[in-house]
Amino acid sequence: MGDYQRLNVGRARGGCCPPMDLMRSEAMQLVRIIIPVESAHLTLSYLGDLGLLQFKDLNADKSPFQRTYANQIKRCGEMARKLRFFKEQMAKAGILHSEMMSSQTHIDFDALEIKLGELEGELIEVNSNNEKLQRSYNELLEYMLVLEKAAEFFYSAQSSAAAQQREIEAHQVGDGSLDTPLISEQEMLTEPSKQVKLGFVSGLVPKEKAVTFERILFRATRGNMFLRQAAVDDPVIDPISGEKVAKNVFVVFYSGERAKTKILKICEAFGANRYPFTDDLGKQMQMIAEVSGKITELKTTTDVGLLHRDKILKNISNLFEQWNTLVKREKSIYHTLNMLSLDVTKKCLVAEAWSPVFASSQIQDALQRAAYDSNSQVGSIFQVLHTKESPPTYFRTNKFTSPFQEIVDSYGTAKYQEANPGVYTIITFPFLFAVMFGDWGHGLCLLFSTLILISREKKLSSQKLGDIMEMMFAGRYMILMMALFSIYTGLIYNEFFSVPFELFGQSAYACRDSSCSDATTEGLIKVRGAYPFGVDPIWHGSRSELSFLNSLKMKMSILLGVAQMNLGIFLSYFNAKFFSNNLNIWYVFIPQLIFLNSLFGYLSLLIIVKWCTGSQADLYHVMIYMFLSPTEDLGENQLLPGQKTIQLVLLLLAFISVPWMLFPKPILLKKQHDERHQGQSYTMLHGNEESLEIEQHHDSHDHEEFEFSEIFVHQLIHTIEFILGSVSNTASYLRLWALSLAHSELSSVFYEKLLLLAWGYNNIFILIIGIIVFIFATVGVLLVMETLSAFLHALRLHWVEFMNKFYEGDGYKFSPFSLALLADEED
Repeated sequence: MGDYQRLNVGRARGGCCPPMDLMRSEAMQLVRIIIPVESAHLTLSYLGDLGLLQFKDLNADKSPFQRTYANQIKRCGEMARKLRFFKEQMAKAGILHSEMMSSQTHIDFDALEIKLGELEGELIEVNSNNEKLQRSYNELLEYMLVLEKAAEFFYSAQSSAAAQQREIEAHQVGDGSLDTPLISEQEMLTEPSKQVKLGFVSGLVPKEKAVTFERILFRATRGNMFLRQAAVDDPVIDPISGEKVAKNVFVVFYSGERAKTKILKICEAFGANRYPFTDDLGKQMQMIAEVSGKITELKTTTDVGLLHRDKILKNISNLFEQWNTLVKREKSIYHTLNMLSLDVTKKCLVAEAWSPVFASSQIQDALQRAAYDSNSQVGSIFQVLHTKESPPTYFRTNKFTSPFQEIVDSYGTAKYQEANPGVYTIITFPFLFAVMFGDWGHGLCLLFSTLILISREKKLSSQKLGDIMEMMFAGRYMILMMALFSIYTGLIYNEFFSVPFELFGQSAYACRDSSCSDATTEGLIKVRGAYPFGVDPIWHGSRSELSFLNSLKMKMSILLGVAQMNLGIFLSYFNAKFFSNNLNIWYVFIPQLIFLNSLFGYLSLLIIVKWCTGSQADLYHVMIYMFLSPTEDLGENQLLPGQKTIQLVLLLLAFISVPWMLFPKPILLKKQHDERHQGQSYTMLHGNEESLEIEQHHDSHDHEEFEFSEIFVHQLIHTIEFILGSVSNTASYLRLWALSLAHSELSSVFYEKLLLLAWGYNNIFILIIGIIVFIFATVGVLLVMETLSAFLHALRLHWVEFMNKFYEGDGYKFSPFSLALLADEED
């Protein structure tokens, strides 16, 4: 058995600690499964449904195209592409696919591939026909606009010409005037050489290009053209681009074929759509009637085509989720099959995978069912392998413990069976948050919002939420714990939106006599026992409130910090004990414990003694002169009998613990390494030459790996980090005091400067405005920004101050092959 399996056996017998689901990761084993080829697919399907095997890639040296099931994965990819095409078409048509799985029976994979191909071909054909019909329909609509507008041009021109002719005839005198035509109509009719035949081109041009279009036409024909334009009231759909464009109807009159050629080229360059038109009024009416009839026919045909397309898409939408899930399953199964090694006989597939020890019976049951259901003559073989390879880390979590475990995993995945900080984080994280956020009014607001999420969790879990809402919903039980602890610490601080209440009895202080005008600042005497729970409400508003609360919260922060750091150091002991690492117990755990408690454990003891005795001793002076002048008498700062001797002993222990941490461990590691390899060099040589070569190579490799200088430097860094960290980490816990003070002062400012100030005006309008601003300020600043700030600071205290005392976090997470997780994956 390998080292890790010995640990598993030790844990099964009890070990040094009682088994806990979260305290240590699940015992893992490396297994080999030999699967007949004919039942491989069904076997992987059953194992994927079980979701308790992390397969190793035994074909890492092969490219994706060289693997056994490359063609099947290619087929799955093609089917996934077709499904994405269907999804896009449904989105364009405004058809929503059903999120619920259809009750249809199992679909064969090959049959589904044929079905998807047929549906894709049908949809492409329908879309192509609809596009052609829609283009023809849009062209006819444009043609109808040209017919209507151009007819108006000709009618207005003929009317104007007839009126002008009548006017000329009525006023014609003498030799004529400037308005008299140079060639009379009679001359034009009798002399064909004087007749001028004008041609014209009609169509539509984009409105934004109309001015440039006219200018280019004028220059190209040198002014030998006449252009009439009219804007179309509503934008029309361009037949080529399919987009709505504002257009103008135009008619260009010209003379000569050269001018016509130039005009046609210009129309093409400007994207102007040309349509035929006649100046014969009768033919115009006939063309309008024909175009109108064609528009009606095309509209009917297009609607029928769209109905047919929608019918196809609705049928697809009913089965889309089932098809999509099946394709994802097949692709995942074949991807996993590609990680398996093909036997020399090409009749079996060999798999190696990590699995939890508790899952052995479930895996064997799945293998037997797969062999039976696939009618395989040979069953799969399940073997447990012995290895020194480090297994993955697997914690079984639920919806309550999962967010706390995610906090730990964000820092780093625990080493296999390393002590898991997630167990303690369930309590310490929300508690440290609440120390900074303590206000039972704000805690109730958090509690109510969280209870809404919890009460609707079934409905919300099936919906797509935004990123921020998704995080809040996933951590709803963490927020619940944070809210409950905030209510608890708020009751201790006696703050409800910064307002104190006498919830647990009357204040211990009262006014000395009836002449006491301000009972919160002067003339107070203690008339009864101490306030039973939390801070006495009389402190709020007094002149000494800030100094009292500062002293209380600062000392409380140090006590909490030293307690949590000691917990971290004790967890390093349990790690060392579990992994049978006596060097870490004697030369890491013990000196670290002595150093931390010789200084800051002693400070915590002085704080508690001072609270219990009511002494006026200056702890700053005691701690500073403990280093600067350890033999000096303490005088009025003495809190304990024989305190000077105690301080000298603690100071000596702190100094001794530094070389204790630094030197013995590297030296003993070097000694152990030398003894191990010296013993190996005198063992009997046995086996063939190949095994001897492997052993020599392995031995030389181990010698190369061990470098005393590197080990010593590594230990030196850890020693310096711990010594300096003990000071900086203890100071870092003062953020509990700072953020608690900031939260309390902000809450007090909002209450006094918004609510009380608005109340003092005796104006209902100002009061309503003050209440609204108070609500928005409380929600925006105290319930959102302050919550986020306290959360981040609590996160830092766990990651840096607590977990660095024992947590290595250099493991890798157990990622099983699970078909149940495919539904959560995005396309």
